[in-house]
Amino acid sequence: MLSRWLEPRHHGHTRPVTQEDTVSVSDSADDASASDAVDALAQHILEAALGAVDLLSIHIGDRLGWYRSLAEDGPSTATELADHTATHARYAREWLEQQAVTGLLDVDTSVPGTPRFSLPHAAADVLTEVTSLSYLAPLARMFAGSAGQLPALLDAYRTGGGVGWAQFGADARESQADMNRPWYERELAGALGSVPDLDEALRRPGTRIADLGCGAGWSTMALARAYPLARVDGYDIDELSIAMAVANTGADVAEQVAFHAGTAALLPRAEFDLVFAFECVHDLPDPVAVLAAARNSLRPGGMTIVMDEAVADEFTAPGDETERLMYGFSLFVCLPDGMSHQPSAGTGTVMRPHTLKHYATEAGFTGFEILPIEGFGFWRFYRLTTSTTPAAAG
Repeated sequence: MLSRWLEPRHHGHTRPVTQEDTVSVSDSADDASASDAVDALAQHILEAALGAVDLLSIHIGDRLGWYRSLAEDGPSTATELADHTATHARYAREWLEQQAVTGLLDVDTSVPGTPRFSLPHAAADVLTEVTSLSYLAPLARMFAGSAGQLPALLDAYRTGGGVGWAQFGADARESQADMNRPWYERELAGALGSVPDLDEALRRPGTRIADLGCGAGWSTMALARAYPLARVDGYDIDELSIAMAVANTGADVAEQVAFHAGTAALLPRAEFDLVFAFECVHDLPDPVAVLAAARNSLRPGGMTIVMDEAVADEFTAPGDETERLMYGFSLFVCLPDGMSHQPSAGTGTVMRPHTLKHYATEAGFTGFEILPIEGFGFWRFYRLTTSTTPAAAG
C-alpha cells in the first residue's frame, strides 16, 4: 500500500522484551484493526491526491491544446508537441512523461533518448471529442476554475458569503456548457420523446417554449431541432453566457430561437406552453420565486420540466460516486454561487426530490412527478403542473 511510505518504520528490538511489551491477544487485535483503519484512510487520501494531480494535468493538456495536437498531428516528441502548440518543450516533456506514467498516453521508446508519445483512441474520445457522451475534459476545467477561487471560497465559508458565477470565470462557465452539450445534442430528443404526452405537447404547431438558465444555449437549440414547429426562448441571468449562446446559434435554428439576458422577472405572463429548467434550480438563491414566475408564464394546460441532478432520495453516508461528485460540485461551485446573492435558499447541488417538491408547492404547483427517463447522464427529470394541466400529480 502507498500509505506505507508515509512514515519511516523501524524493525527489530535492541533491548530485551519486558513485562510492558506483553499485551493481550484482544489488545493486539484492536491495535491491528486500528492500524489497518489508519492505513486505509491514508491510502484513500493518497489516491485522492493522485487523482487531483491527474485532474490538474488534464486541465493543462486541455487548455494548452496538447491533447488535441496529439489527436490531430499524431505521435510527437516533446519538441514536436511544443512546436505544434507554441509552448515550451521542457514543460511539454514533463507533462508528456507524467501523462505516460499515469497511463493516459502511450509512449514509444524504440529510439533511445527520443521518446514519442501518442494519444490512445479511448483517451481521445474522453479528452478531445466534444460531441462524445464520454467527453470529460470540461470536468477538469470546472474544478481547476473553482480551485483558482479558493481564497474567496475560504472567506465565504467563514462569513456566509458567496462566490458568484461571474467570479469563477470562463473556465467554469464554458466547462458546464461543454460537459452538457453532448447530452443535449445527442440524447435530449430521445429522452423527451420517450414520454408520449410530453412529446405530443412539444410537437403541436406553434408551441412556445421557455428555457430558463439556458447558459451557452445548447439546450435551447436542442429543443428547437427536436421540435421544429416550436419557438424557443432562452433566458439566463449571466450576460456572458447569453453572448455565448448567441454566438453558438446555428443557422438551422436562427429563426426559431431567441436569447434574453436577465432574471425570471422577464418571463411574460401566460405566454408559454412549456418551461424547461435544465440543471439550474439548485443554483438559484430564490428557487420558489423563479418557479412561481415559470408557473405564471404558462398558458392553461402548460407544464414546467426541471432537469436536475439524480442524487439519492435521502442523505446516507457513505454515499456512492454520484453523491461524492455532486457534493464536490456543491462545495466548490454551486453552493457558493447560490449564496452569493442574499437572501438565499442555499440549496447546493445535492437537491433531493423532496426539496424540489417543497419549492414547487410553495411556488403554486399542485402536481409533482418524476418522469420515467432513465440513463440520461447524472440527471433526473421532473414535471411540475397545476390543476389546469392534464398531467397527474406524482
